[in-house]
Amino acid sequence: MILDSRLEFADGEDLSQSAGTFLATNQIDMDSVRDVGQGRQVYLVIQIDTAVSGSSSTVNFRLRSDSTAAVHATTSTAHLETGAIAEAVLIVGHQITLALPNEGNAYEQFLGLQAIVGTATTTAGTYSAFLTFDPQGWKAYPDATN
Repeated sequence: MILDSRLEFADGEDLSQSAGTFLATNQIDMDSVRDVGQGRQVYLVIQIDTAVSGSSSTVNFRLRSDSTAAVHATTSTAHLETGAIAEAVLIVGHQITLALPNEGNAYEQFLGLQAIVGTATTTAGTYSAFLTFDPQGWKAYPDATN
């Protein structure tokens, strides 16, 4: 998998937060990174680096764009959403891969990733997130169980 630092939203971003919406550290300025993909499918990849724990909390990741780098939680344009994921699923190595929509939803200048922590506080957990053309899809299986 090829990574471009200009297409990275988070690298070891902390998920130990109280309930609320949190914008990842980096936003992508679509004005300077024009034509992301140029006809090729682009994927959002979110990887759990440290297991998420807390009080039966959930985390929902949303990809949104806005006219400012401080991508707003409600007035920005929605592009992708994972839906609420239980903390028990968000273990080390868990990966979420979503294809970005190519048509129908015009991207504003700044693209940002939001993590929405559900009703309970998370006490641990980190994640990394980025855009790529070629997400990792290979997985090792024990002999004779594929």
